[in-house]
Amino acid sequence: MTVAKKSNARPSMLTYEDVRSVSPALEHYTKVPLLGGLWKRPELSPRDRSVVTVAALIARIQTIEMPFHFALALNNGVKPSELSEIITHLAFYSGWANAMSAVAVAKDTFHERGIGIDQLPPAKEKLLPLNEEAERQRAAQVSGNFGVTSPGLVENTTDLLFLDLWLRPALAPRDRSLVTVSALIAAGQMAQITYHLGRAVDNGLTQAQASEVLTHIAFYAGWPNAFSALPVVKDVFEKRQKQS
Repeated sequence: MTVAKKSNARPSMLTYEDVRSVSPALEHYTKVPLLGGLWKRPELSPRDRSVVTVAALIARIQTIEMPFHFALALNNGVKPSELSEIITHLAFYSGWANAMSAVAVAKDTFHERGIGIDQLPPAKEKLLPLNEEAERQRAAQVSGNFGVTSPGLVENTTDLLFLDLWLRPALAPRDRSLVTVSALIAAGQMAQITYHLGRAVDNGLTQAQASEVLTHIAFYAGWPNAFSALPVVKDVFEKRQKQS
């Protein structure tokens, strides 16, 4: 829900009165179960809920809600550098146009808050250490399966994503995984969830937190996307339990 004064400088924002004039029931659901209920559940911190929500909005190019939730994310402890890096990360996982749509909104949020380029991650910086064995296994599997089908895609996946983007320090690996999993669920990209949810757990996301991501994202990406992800998430949980 976006509750703010209207502005012609960026995507229009709705007030509660706007929503009530079209759907009193939707206003009620927004105030009570969503903002008054979901956002107060303790299974995810307010900061994590903002990260999940921002990822879902960018994945779905839902710009009307971005001004409110970008500002809320900053209020909830997401650093300007982290919000910037989420947008960069999702250019690869949701597409360039999605990221540029987010840039068009975030630039106004940054301007209003006096956030300058000195507070944002540089284009090039010292990367985090690489888990070389895990990356060798991932690269070998992908190359073996798809190297002949699309060598360019396989090469860029290694060089741009796993040897560069995923090692950028502006987002902690756990948060980068949280962004990726949230965006995949929001976009209905179920085939990619198994790998990235496993990686998220390896990066420190707990099963309880992953479970709550589904609860939260149902409101922002719709119940069908959340329920479509359930069997995949369930399978990852069960296999992890057997391995432990």
